[in-house]
Amino acid sequence: MNITLKVNGQSRTVDVPADMPLLWVLRDELDLKGTKFGCGAAQCGACTVHVNGAAVRSCRRAVSTVQGAEVTTVEGLSADGTHALQRAWDELDVPQCGYCQAGQLMKAAELLAKTPKPTDAQIDAAMNTNLCRCATYLRIRQGIHRAAELMDAPMPERENR
Repeated sequence: MNITLKVNGQSRTVDVPADMPLLWVLRDELDLKGTKFGCGAAQCGACTVHVNGAAVRSCRRAVSTVQGAEVTTVEGLSADGTHALQRAWDELDVPQCGYCQAGQLMKAAELLAKTPKPTDAQIDAAMNTNLCRCATYLRIRQGIHRAAELMDAPMPERENR
């Protein structure tokens, strides 16, 4: 079945079974490897992407349900690492193993879009469905607070490397 969706701002058409999980379309058909397979049961959050701005679990979402939708993966936050969350994660060394972090970033991006200055309680409530096997929850919370600060600050000049 031909399915067209907008992924990270680009219209993409794939010829896949209608019930193929969005995760596998992103990873195997579109070569976007940032979104991870975690549990396969939509429980851990490693596969979180945005569909029309809402965080969803891509491992259990049939691609046919996103026909014509706007899908954003972790690669779509910022290709050059300048999104406030990416900068905060880097600055604070938020990840430990890093496996869940794409999902954490996508869930955090949804939170900050709705609540630009979240409290600890709001962060905990929003993020409590995304699991981290390394238990970096305090660093994730700090990273979200830092990203909220960075969203208000002017973007620094990038070094020429």
